[in-house]
Amino acid sequence: MRALVTRPREEAEGLAAALAARGIEAIIEPMMQVQFLTAASPDLAGVQAVLCTSANGVRALARVTDERGLPIFAVGDATASRARAEGFATVESAGGAVADLVRLAVERLRPQDGLLLHVAGNVVAGDLVGSLQGHGFAIDRIVLYEAQSAAMLSEVTLGALRAGSINFALFFSPRTARIFTRLASAAAVAKCCTKITALSISTAADAALAGLPWLDQRIAETPSQPALLALLDNLLAERRLAQR
Repeated sequence: MRALVTRPREEAEGLAAALAARGIEAIIEPMMQVQFLTAASPDLAGVQAVLCTSANGVRALARVTDERGLPIFAVGDATASRARAEGFATVESAGGAVADLVRLAVERLRPQDGLLLHVAGNVVAGDLVGSLQGHGFAIDRIVLYEAQSAAMLSEVTLGALRAGSINFALFFSPRTARIFTRLASAAAVAKCCTKITALSISTAADAALAGLPWLDQRIAETPSQPALLALLDNLLAERRLAQR
């Protein structure tokens, strides 16, 4: 079996290993390429916590500052894991999406204790800044990386699509789902999706795939890689039962 992995390459490598343990070959086809921006070390005076909505935001922050003592509030477990790997000492995970990160910050932090800093890319999902301002927090956003859309699908992926050899396609954001939908249509391989089950991390990502004729579409219970892999495991179990 084969799965198309649309994550940026750094995140895709670990996912590919998890798929291999399940007997599934990964075709890594990043829908975005991350470019870290050259930036001066941010002024962290008066900042009580840093909010990170992606692992790439953590990587970008670690490149521009040696400060590791400020608390990091991460949108999910993968982002939190990256923060710990980069040496940040105090890390909390919201375990979900932007709305969960807002709830975590409101529960754990107080507006009067200082500024919040959101480390972001050039494209953001959700309104983290506006939501926290609505709760009385002062919050700044700093853009430290750009996520550039892929221009076309690779020949390897196009060949696999045309051969009907891809069983699953995994999508981790609405943006990557939209990019794939556009590129598949532009390459005239949209009809090849009729043999593929699309697995999405959220309802928003799933909705972005609506323009393609999938065999099936499934959504993870929570917006995390473990939940998406659990969804895949359930689907594999269903297929084994159907083959008996």
